[in-house]
Amino acid sequence: MREPILVTGAAGFIGFHLARRLLADGWTVHGVDNLNGYYDPRLKETRLGELRASANFHFEKCDLADRSAVAAVFAKRRFSYVAHLAAQAGVAHSAVDPAAYVDANLVGFANILEGCRHGECRHLLYASSSSVYGANQRMPLRVSDRVDEPLSLYGATKRANELMAYSYAHLFGLPATGLRFFTVYGPWGRPDMAVWLFTQAIFEDRPVRLYNHGHMRRDFTYVDDVIEAVARLIEAPPAATADTAAAPTPPQPPHRLYNVGNAQPVEVTALLDSLEKIIGKPARRELLPMRPIDVLETFADSSELQRATGFAPRTSIDDGLRAFVAWYRGYRGNV
Repeated sequence: MREPILVTGAAGFIGFHLARRLLADGWTVHGVDNLNGYYDPRLKETRLGELRASANFHFEKCDLADRSAVAAVFAKRRFSYVAHLAAQAGVAHSAVDPAAYVDANLVGFANILEGCRHGECRHLLYASSSSVYGANQRMPLRVSDRVDEPLSLYGATKRANELMAYSYAHLFGLPATGLRFFTVYGPWGRPDMAVWLFTQAIFEDRPVRLYNHGHMRRDFTYVDDVIEAVARLIEAPPAATADTAAAPTPPQPPHRLYNVGNAQPVEVTALLDSLEKIIGKPARRELLPMRPIDVLETFADSSELQRATGFAPRTSIDDGLRAFVAWYRGYRGNV
């Protein structure tokens, strides 16, 4: 049996998939989640039901913005590894309820950093986002690109997380790895994201909203590919680089960033075309203008991830959509 690992956001989309993979790999997983109502909590409870089938899964409801509650989680046991996937998600919603993003993504992350610091965590992996690239239009997007023009508060909080983790790596030697996820989709996904929204609208014969008339491209990344990358990184914490005269770059603390994307952007209209064929039913298309929070394209350069792990996302969009639709049909029949 491997050491205990803490997975925050264990009832969320990516957190659930990671916890399930870790359990299959022999880890003891301690999950926390606040089970908020941003989307239907019944989906979160159903995910937890799947995880609770394993005797090696332990769950505690916890609001990460509550400093004393987070400190209590870390006081109960020592976690050599922490996968921090909890966050207030949703780009558009960050313009509606900014306080939720400050509480969960800034205060909550600070509390996790403190828990890892005092608990002598050997590696903190945390979820960042392609949203940090904001107005950057040079494609493909590279980790070395500028990220100082966020187009949403959500993206700004994720960039802040990266800076906060870097400072803890520098000041306290906390090894930390930030993962810039690109439009993750798949079974057990989030109801506020395009693949779910489009699929649901087609089944229910409701209009599919296409902002900028659907002429945007996204680097849709299948969840199993994301989890494979994360699983390979857990026991590979970054090391600080030495300060030597021969080094071509200045010394760095034990902090790394990786893009986790499919590196094959797909136009939103093409995604909808594929869903229509898979479901066997045409969509009703509602063409809308571009929103200020949207970007025209995301396109990941994931070469650094491949060099670090030997793995690159490889699931085609058609295969991923077929898997999602098959899962959705079953889930829809049970709710």
